[in-house]
Amino acid sequence: MTNLDTNPELAVLEPGQPCTAVELLEPRLVPLGGLRAMTVHRTLPQRGRSLVGSWCFLDHYGPDDVGETGGMRVARHPHTGLATVSWLFTGAIDHVDSGGHAAQVLPGELNLTIAGTGITHQEISTSDTRTLHGVQLWYAMPSSTRFTANDFIHYAPEPVQLPGGVLRVFIGELAGSVSPVDTRTPEMLGAELIIEAGATLHLIVRPDFEHAVLAENADIAVNSTTVAHRNLGYVPLGSDTIILTAGATTTRVILLGGIPFGEQIVMWWNFIGRSHDEIAEYRRRYQAEVGFEAPDPRDADKPALFGPYPEGQPDPIPAPPLPISRLLPRD
Repeated sequence: MTNLDTNPELAVLEPGQPCTAVELLEPRLVPLGGLRAMTVHRTLPQRGRSLVGSWCFLDHYGPDDVGETGGMRVARHPHTGLATVSWLFTGAIDHVDSGGHAAQVLPGELNLTIAGTGITHQEISTSDTRTLHGVQLWYAMPSSTRFTANDFIHYAPEPVQLPGGVLRVFIGELAGSVSPVDTRTPEMLGAELIIEAGATLHLIVRPDFEHAVLAENADIAVNSTTVAHRNLGYVPLGSDTIILTAGATTTRVILLGGIPFGEQIVMWWNFIGRSHDEIAEYRRRYQAEVGFEAPDPRDADKPALFGPYPEGQPDPIPAPPLPISRLLPRD
C-alpha cells in the first residue's frame, strides 16, 4: 500500500470550488437469472441520462446470500461495441469467453472484456462463493475503435492510502494513481474509494470530465448533497473538485468519470451500435451462429462475430425479439 504522507507525488491537492449541482439518480430493480433470480440495482442507463462519459451501464448487486439467490449464473451471451468491467467486493466469479480467455474475477481486481466487433462470454459465481457482492459496468466504444478485435485484460490496482480513506484506480488516473489499462476509449475514470467513518476526502478532478458517484454501502455526501445508499450522484462538467463525506460508518463508493462521449448510440439488450438496422444484424448473426435460427443469406460472406466457444459449457442465452418500433439513438 502506498502512503501519501511518504510519497509527495501522490499528495491530494488543495480543493477548489466544488460544483453543488449534484443530480440524484435512483436505481431500478432488475432480476438477473432464472427462477431464483439475483436482483441487481441498475442506475445506468436511465431515461434522463444514458451516459456518464463513456460509461453507459451500472448494475450493483449484493451482498447476496448465494444459498438463497443461487448466485450469478449468466450463461453465454453476446456483446458488440462495448466493454464490460467486472469489479467485486466479495465472492468469486468464473469468466469464460469466445476470445479464448478463462479467468476468475476476484475482489479488488479488474476484469475488462473488450467486445470490439463481437464476443460472447459467461459469468458464473464459483461453487465455494457464499456471499456475492459487486458491480458490473459497461462503457461504449467510439467509432474509431468499436470494430477492433476483442480482448480480455486483468489488472490488480495497488491500494493507495489517502488521508481518511483508501483508493483503488482501476481505469484512468486519480490523485496521482494511474491505471495502465488501455480502454480503447476517450479518457475516462473508474475507481473505488473506502472512506473512514466521519472522514472527508477532497479529490481534485478534471473539469472536462463529468462524474458519477455510486453510494455503494451507505449514504454519502457528494459536494454537500446527500446521495442515498445504492443511488448515483451525477456531477456535471466544470467541477474541479469532488468532496466526499462519510457518515457514521465506513463507506465505499465507486467513482466514474470521463469526457462526454460525443456520439449517439443505439443500445439494446447486450449490443451497442449506431442504428436500428445495425442492432438487428447483430441479433440475427448471433442467433444464427449459436444455432437458434437459420443463417440469413445476407450474412453468407461475413465472418463469424461470436465464436468459437469451449465445449461443455451451459447453453447460450437466446436473444429476445426486437421491439416492434424502431430503436432510437440516445446520447
